Amino acid sequence: MPRVLVAVFDGLQQSQVTPELMPNLHTLAREGISFNNHHAVFPSVTRINGSSMVTGRYPGAHGLAANMVVMRDFDPHQCFSALEPTLKEVAAKLGEVLLVPTLADILHRYGKEYVAVGTGTSGNAYMHNPNAHRSGGATIHPDFALPRSLYGQIIARFGPWPEDSVPNTERLARAVRVMTEYVIPERDPAVCLIWFSEPDHAHHRHGVGHATSNLAIHEADHQFGNLLGWLERTGRSADTDVIVISDHGYSTIGGVVNMDVALRQAGFPDGAQPGGVIAAPNGGAVLFYVNGKDAGVADRLAAWLMAQPWCGALAASEAVAGIPGTLPAGLLGIEGKRAPELAMSFRWESRANEHGYPGVSFATGGAPGLGQHGSMSKHEMHNILFARGPRFKKGAVSNVPTGNIDLTPTILHLLGLDPGVPLDGRPILEALDHGPTPAEVAWETEVHTAERSLKGGVYRQEVQLSHVGGTAYVDWGQGSLEKR
Repeated sequence: MPRVLVAVFDGLQQSQVTPELMPNLHTLAREGISFNNHHAVFPSVTRINGSSMVTGRYPGAHGLAANMVVMRDFDPHQCFSALEPTLKEVAAKLGEVLLVPTLADILHRYGKEYVAVGTGTSGNAYMHNPNAHRSGGATIHPDFALPRSLYGQIIARFGPWPEDSVPNTERLARAVRVMTEYVIPERDPAVCLIWFSEPDHAHHRHGVGHATSNLAIHEADHQFGNLLGWLERTGRSADTDVIVISDHGYSTIGGVVNMDVALRQAGFPDGAQPGGVIAAPNGGAVLFYVNGKDAGVADRLAAWLMAQPWCGALAASEAVAGIPGTLPAGLLGIEGKRAPELAMSFRWESRANEHGYPGVSFATGGAPGLGQHGSMSKHEMHNILFARGPRFKKGAVSNVPTGNIDLTPTILHLLGLDPGVPLDGRPILEALDHGPTPAEVAWETEVHTAERSLKGGVYRQEVQLSHVGGTAYVDWGQGSLEKR
């Protein structure tokens, strides 16, 4: 039976996949196929991208708008971090967390399993298979498991999970043990996924290119090498396709904005009040939820944002469509039932940090010099994708645009399964041994612009998208006020 193993390195960018830092992944990339034009979805944060990976849908369709969100169908005035305890409450109240089926749900219809082992946040792990109680498969995380009864079994067999640390080597090693001693040999799922929390852990705490961050990358690669070695020793490499991906790229914090303080100083009340605004901070991006979806308030908010030195690209939902200077949220894939009225990316630059890694942006938290993500910076919107296995091209490189939304369609194609539901992503046929060459795939790039005259000058923004067929990928977005 063909199998697919997905390995995710949280926050890894292509420039870090070197023979010195990541010898195992570098070798896999050289032997298989590398994708040089891969994309996250916006905002470029983890839980939204993990959800797009396992649904093949844009964020507006699957309903998890970011890491920090408001779900009005759950609580119209609560901004919360999408972690497992709160997501469990959402599921209890609404019956569903995501608005569309996951890969696990689709595989279940064919009698197949999806099992994920994650060492990142509990929220990201939860989103991989929130319906495990009825769709089978499993999610295994240091804090919980789905189905719930599995957690005690894992602890009884492997012992308590090591403490979270930076580098998070001990937890990564435990995840590999669980995968190689239990998940693959005993459950033999059609698809399994292992989520390495590095280098994201280290980037947030020390910065991109810091010695500790580099150590975290090297040790995560070592654990990945252990996993590949086990596949080889047990004879499973011959029928296992390995896909390696990251959820987003990275930038360095250049300045910090406390959005709640800024909003109150600008005269916008708390979100529960008439005319109020809730700001959901997501690193390099902020989602704004306007009380009552008031178009007048949203227009005033947009004009104020555009006048700020830290405001980059700005999108508006259909509920407040027509605000001058904004671009449609649907253009970015974030329009939907739970869409915020406004979504803003902070301004960014391509200058290098002290360690030589390009990409500097404002952020909602952290401190200058540390790592962050979430914005529409090209350094955060571009991440990694590599594949090697019996059905993938060997020694190949592709510059055709791909994205995290293509993971589920590609896996289903590898397994010969019809998704049976709409998907926004596409199967990456040019990656496959008998597929077209990358040069044969037609694609195009387009730039969307908007502007607005303000008292202090003219706000202008640009967002670049790439298209392959009906699938769109956000390359980057930027905006600024040009003073008179």
